[in-house]
Amino acid sequence: MKPAIPSGTRDFNSIDVQKRNYIFTVIRRNFELFGYQPIETPAMEKIGTLTGKYGEEGDQLIFKILNSRINESKEKDILKTEFDKSLNTAYNSEYISEKALRYDLTVPFARYVVMHQNALTFPFKRYQMQPVWRADKPQRGRYREFYQCDADVVGSNSLINELDLIALIDKSFFELKVPVTLKINNRKILTAIAELINSPDKVTDITVAIDKLDKIGIEGVNKELKEKNISGEAIEKLQPLLNFKGSNTEKIAILETMFNQSEIGKKGIEELLFLLNNSIVNHVMLELDVTLARGLNYYTGTIFEAKANAGTFTPSILGGGRYDDLTGFFGLKNLSGVGISFGIDRIYDVISELNAFPSELNNLSPVQLLIAHFDSATQLHAFLLAQQFRANDIPCEIFADSGKKLGKQFEYADKKNIPYVCVVGSNEIESKCYTLKNLKNSEQITLTIEAIIEKLKAQLTH
Repeated sequence: MKPAIPSGTRDFNSIDVQKRNYIFTVIRRNFELFGYQPIETPAMEKIGTLTGKYGEEGDQLIFKILNSRINESKEKDILKTEFDKSLNTAYNSEYISEKALRYDLTVPFARYVVMHQNALTFPFKRYQMQPVWRADKPQRGRYREFYQCDADVVGSNSLINELDLIALIDKSFFELKVPVTLKINNRKILTAIAELINSPDKVTDITVAIDKLDKIGIEGVNKELKEKNISGEAIEKLQPLLNFKGSNTEKIAILETMFNQSEIGKKGIEELLFLLNNSIVNHVMLELDVTLARGLNYYTGTIFEAKANAGTFTPSILGGGRYDDLTGFFGLKNLSGVGISFGIDRIYDVISELNAFPSELNNLSPVQLLIAHFDSATQLHAFLLAQQFRANDIPCEIFADSGKKLGKQFEYADKKNIPYVCVVGSNEIESKCYTLKNLKNSEQITLTIEAIIEKLKAQLTH
């Protein structure tokens, strides 16, 4: 069989992994700096935990897991009936599938909070860095398996949490050297828009459609609204909002005029003004975008989305928002939360295009030293030396095959970007002094094992 991997998934070589780990390290450090604690949840969730939280389109992208040993079921007639139903609709049957791969980290987090509520101190701030899966159409920046890095706080209604998240976003993208525009909106504005055009029962259809404005344009949005049975008069009233331009101040002024009779609209404007007036941003551009919806059913307040504003590849690389009752799905009512999610894989793609990774990551090896030798006897001595290096936290490797020429061993180290080679021969063993060669500048010196350890430890601290 020809080896292959599923479409929408990827292998990563050692340099890829180091670059990804660099992104993880920056974001993890800032999560902890801002007071978030790590948790992890299973790759699988009960299918009922996930469905009904992401909207109709999102539910169709959930990877369902076929029940184990389904061929041994004693209810094959029911299975066939349920399977036929699922072929025609997004219908799910627990006879066929009881579990699914997680679609995001937020819904599993809400489930976690409800299950562990008695052990948590509220407000509870957590971060989570794990893969998620979506049965999406693979394309550049859109994968079926990808990592999310989430930070959420639940148990607090205060907008200071949103300000804190904006500061975290600003600091993280500054350190990653990714210039971004952080778009913000409020779900209350979207609800007020639906009321304004006399379609309050269509708020989900409207938000899902206008959220696609960047992808399908105004004509595409209008077409989708029409397909959702939004009246022509209502669509006409929406047009000024689809062409909403100007500064944040100008946009707020227009919204205040539009929603001067809408209580929920006024509340949304009040929350947006608080964030725009009090956010501390030194790197990101903060932009009010009334078409930003994020398409997720559980958002109730602030909505975030960040896009790179440099290079040719400018996808959404962060999203998030406030949800007032996500835990209510699992029986714990009125526990408000807000969170963000960094899309690591897209961030990686953007940094790669901008050539913004630290240059040393292109040639860096975690192994700092190769111990070369001449024969089986000197190889065993090299093994003993390796234990001394490792006891001093110096990553090292012993050349595995005995009797190979030194040139081959040096070539091996060079190909693996190992910066130093220590040569062990009979003379070195007798004198207890070893040749250490720096492959980057070809410098070669003879030192005791203690002096080599001291030198390499000094190099590692730099």
